[in-house]
Amino acid sequence: MFPTMLDIKLIRENPEFVKQRLATRGRGDEARIAEIAALDEQRRKLATESDNLKAERNKVSKEIGAAKSKGVDASGPMAAMKQVGDQIAALDKEIATVEAQLQSTLLVIPNLPHESVTIGKEAADNPVVRMWGEAPKYSFQPKPHWEIGEKLGMLDFARATKISGSGFILYKGAGARLERALINMLLDLHTREHGYTEISPPFLINRQSMIGTGQLPKFEEDMYRLRDDELYLAPTAEVPVSNIHREEIFKEEQLPIYYCAYTPCFRREAGAAGKETRGMIRVHQFDKVEMIKFSKPESSYDELEKMLANAEKVLQLLGLHYRIVLLCTGDMGFASAKTYDIEVWAPGQNAYLEVSSCSNCEDFQARRANIKFKGADGKNRFVHMLNGSGTALARLYVALLETYQQADGSVKLPEVLAPYMGGSAIIKL
Repeated sequence: MFPTMLDIKLIRENPEFVKQRLATRGRGDEARIAEIAALDEQRRKLATESDNLKAERNKVSKEIGAAKSKGVDASGPMAAMKQVGDQIAALDKEIATVEAQLQSTLLVIPNLPHESVTIGKEAADNPVVRMWGEAPKYSFQPKPHWEIGEKLGMLDFARATKISGSGFILYKGAGARLERALINMLLDLHTREHGYTEISPPFLINRQSMIGTGQLPKFEEDMYRLRDDELYLAPTAEVPVSNIHREEIFKEEQLPIYYCAYTPCFRREAGAAGKETRGMIRVHQFDKVEMIKFSKPESSYDELEKMLANAEKVLQLLGLHYRIVLLCTGDMGFASAKTYDIEVWAPGQNAYLEVSSCSNCEDFQARRANIKFKGADGKNRFVHMLNGSGTALARLYVALLETYQQADGSVKLPEVLAPYMGGSAIIKL
């Protein structure tokens, strides 16, 4: 049996509920539920017919064996069973075709939004859950990060473009050191204080792993793929880390499991041409520290709140003003059942920038990757899987430069970064 994405039993037994939840996303996916139900019914009917013929063949095969042992001519039954075998082969081929159609259809259906998620169409409909800190005030006009970084010799966008094209960043000197400092600080925080186990995964990922977390086939055009191999550059550490336990069964007492990992992230951002192209707001390669959890279903929403608090701690330690928004049904990611975004204030942009998304995917990814746990009752159940940016560094970097810029053009970083910056938290000419 192939892995399902949504619970095929739920679609079979309560299609109207599934349609209603999908309809809240506003993408028309609910229209395909009838097609899925019809394919499932066809597959089951064909499988029953095939199984009945196989049972008949097994029965007659025993009778043929008994007849032969007694010297009785069995050529008639043998000829009949050859025809049955041909029927079974034809049915099994048809079943494989229907199963492939069913799986390809299921693969592009998103997760069902949790009942607590606000129904809405777009980002403007996302409710603000809470805010932390206050936006800084200046006696001068705050500059954007690209002016600050280039003047201080931290960033060189022109040479990055010469090397790779638009949408890439070249960090230099204190700029490169700050990027490395942030990565180390985040990994230290999550491993030493929040209980995550650090992972250093491969940055090249096979297709099955990309399917497991929902990046493929839906978002194929956004991924960077190697020309000669079925391998993709990591769009986020969520993908390799979530697939560590693909096709595995946990013991109940092993859960929850917390992992965190740093990877560079590669995204083509197909269809995003011309959007926020100045500086490092929207780029094709950026660094990120990701948090991943494998949880029992009963506690996964408590784990989501803890994960959100873990991501918030980063911004609190750095003294950055931010807000939490709950993504509405129309703005949520493909695999998510519920997502919080953390948006940090960037004075030079006069805007909030998303630096973290914390999502509970419930069993959606676990079904695709076939990750289960054995409960106390001895039954295997799918785990719930969660992921959260802890955090994405390009925009965190932007917020730091723009928040802590000084009138003389220097940047006075929070003291928490000083140990990672060689003891000095000030970057100046």
